[in-house]
Amino acid sequence: MLSYQDRSLYADSVPLADIARKVGTPAYVYSAATIRANYRAYADALDGVPHQICFAVKANSNLAVLRLLAREGSGFDIVSGGELHRVLAAGGDPARTVYSGVGKTADEIDMAIANGIQSFNCESEAELGLIEAIAARHSKRVAFSLRVNPDVDAATHPYISTGLREHKFGIDIGEARDVYRRAAALPHLEAAGVSCHIGSQILDPTPLMEALDKVLDLARHLAADGLPIRHIDLGGGLGVAYRPEDPAPAISAYGQRLRERFAGAGFELILEPGRSIVAPAGVLLTRVLYRKRSYGKEFMVVDAAMNDLIRPSLYQSHHEIIPLRRSDRGTVVADVVGPVCESGDFLARGREMDNAAPGDLLAVCTAGAYGFVLASNYNARPRPAEVLVEDDRWRIVRERETYAGLMRGEEP
Repeated sequence: MLSYQDRSLYADSVPLADIARKVGTPAYVYSAATIRANYRAYADALDGVPHQICFAVKANSNLAVLRLLAREGSGFDIVSGGELHRVLAAGGDPARTVYSGVGKTADEIDMAIANGIQSFNCESEAELGLIEAIAARHSKRVAFSLRVNPDVDAATHPYISTGLREHKFGIDIGEARDVYRRAAALPHLEAAGVSCHIGSQILDPTPLMEALDKVLDLARHLAADGLPIRHIDLGGGLGVAYRPEDPAPAISAYGQRLRERFAGAGFELILEPGRSIVAPAGVLLTRVLYRKRSYGKEFMVVDAAMNDLIRPSLYQSHHEIIPLRRSDRGTVVADVVGPVCESGDFLARGREMDNAAPGDLLAVCTAGAYGFVLASNYNARPRPAEVLVEDDRWRIVRERETYAGLMRGEEP
C-alpha cells in the first residue's frame, strides 16, 4: 500500500499529502487494493475445502469497506444490531452473516431473525432460550452454533485474549455436548455448527490449531449423536506486523494448515478475519502542531489524539509513524502526543522517528483495524474523516464530523 516516490509518501498511486491538504487532519485513509488482496489471500489459501469467509465488522465498519468486501463475495461476522444494519446498508447478504457476541438483546435477536441471518454463535443456555422464544414468534427454525471455550492460551494481549476459562466468552468445551443435547429438544433451533474464537493479534497460529483440534473432536462426537453439525466456525485472530520486525503469519501458510485439517473432515470451515484484512490497508494522517522539550524529554504534539486512535493508550500497542515527506533533518527520540487532556493521550512513547517540524504531516501506519471504530468524541472532539483510495483515485467515504454534529439529538 505505502511507498515513497520522490521523497513523498503514496498510498497506491495517490500522494497522501494531497489528501491531507484537501480533507484536513486527522483523517483515516484506506487502500481498496490492499483490502481486496488480503481478502483474496484467504479465498486462495482455502481453495479446495468448503469454506466461508465472514469479515469481522467490528474491525472496520465503514460502509464503503463493507460494500467492497461484499462485492468480493465476503460474508460477515457481526456482534450487534448496529453492525447488522450496516451490513444490510452496504449490500451484504444476511444469509451469509453470522451473529456473535456475549450480550445479544431481544430486539437485536428479533432483527437478526427477521432479516434471515445465517446463524447465531451462542454463548449461554439463557441466550439459546431467548432465541428459541423469538424464533417461535416468527414461526422460523433458526440455525445456531455454540461458542465453546477450549481453554487455550492465545499468547496475546490479555484484553484481546478470549479462550481461557476465566474469560466471559463461550461455554466450557467439556460441558458443550450436554448443552447441545438439551438444545436439540427446542423445536425452533437447529444445531448447525460449533464456534470458537480464542483471541486476536495472534502471531503464531499454533494456539489456533490446538483450539481447532479440540473443536473438531467435539463436532465429530455431536455428529455421532445425530445432530446436524455442518460447519466449524474458528473465528478470526490472525495477527499483523505492527513493527517491521514482527513475525507476522502468512495467510497462505495458515490456509495450508487449515486445508490439511479439513480435507475429508465433512465440515465446512467458517473464518472471521478482520484485522488481517484491513489493518495493513489503513493509515491515520496527522499534522505536527508543536515541538516541546521538558526536563530533557522531547514531545511532538500532533492533531490526532487518543479519541481518534485509542490502541496505543488502551493496549500499549505499537504503530509505526512515518513522514509524508522525507526530510534531511535526521531522527529524534520523542513522545508523540495529542491535544486530549490526559497523560494517557499518546500515539508513541520514546520513539526514534523522523525529526518532524511543526506543520509537517505524518502517517500512523497499520491503522485500518480498530481505529475509527473505537474513536470517540472525548473532549468534544469531532471524529476524523475517512477516505478510500482506489488506484489513482480517492474519495471521502465519511465526512469529518462537525461541531453541530457533536450536539445532534441534544437539548440545552
